[in-house]
Amino acid sequence: RGLGSSARRAREDSWLKSLFVRKVDPRKDAHSNLLAKRETSNLYKLQFHNVKPECLEAYNKLCQEVLPKIHEEKHYPCALVGTWNTWYGEQDQAVHLWRYEGGYPALNEVMSKLRQNKEFTEFRKERGNMLLSRKNQLLLEFSFWNEPVPRDGPNIYELRSYQLRPGTMIEWGNYWARAIRFRQDSNEAVGGFFSQIGQLYMVHHLWAYKDLQTREDIRNAAWHKPGWDELVYYTVPLIQEMESRIMIPLKISPLQ
Repeated sequence: RGLGSSARRAREDSWLKSLFVRKVDPRKDAHSNLLAKRETSNLYKLQFHNVKPECLEAYNKLCQEVLPKIHEEKHYPCALVGTWNTWYGEQDQAVHLWRYEGGYPALNEVMSKLRQNKEFTEFRKERGNMLLSRKNQLLLEFSFWNEPVPRDGPNIYELRSYQLRPGTMIEWGNYWARAIRFRQDSNEAVGGFFSQIGQLYMVHHLWAYKDLQTREDIRNAAWHKPGWDELVYYTVPLIQEMESRIMIPLKISPLQ
């Protein structure tokens, strides 16, 4: 009788668990092909530089002298999308976002040409002496997000970074393809990206606001729109970690 009871409980437990197991259809393609913009072949590079506190002013000055030359050089198939210092979040940190127009071949072309550029070689050497650490990621842009284009300021920028659970990128994209419509009223949505190389299953959302109070007002207003709360409810379980940086653009940044 005891064995029969144990077997029955095991079957009941198995049946109950089956109610909560999410059935996922097999993927037919890489999420990079399913989620990225098809009409462009842009590749993005996001750089994080942790600068020695006493060197931040000199670092900014050096970047403002050299980075525009790369951005404006017609023989380099790349563009500086934005460059910032963090204000809240990571301190003494510089963030740079580059676009390579033509994907990986464009990236390889730019890197090859820069290795032959004496001024850039000296820039990297001088810059290296000012850094505590650095990392970068190669990204694609979500098809349903805005294209990041230059904008006038003054603005503050928020970079919200999400570490997703592996295997959930498609699900995240499906929800945010609907959620982004709730965040367009004030033109705050700048760009949305997901990682291809570097830290994987990373998503970055870039937002622009006039100030911190405007940010608070816009974010609170979203909760009064029918459907926003449901989308947040379903996306939160997909996240392992999340981080917010409030950033101030440098004078040379196309995103002001």
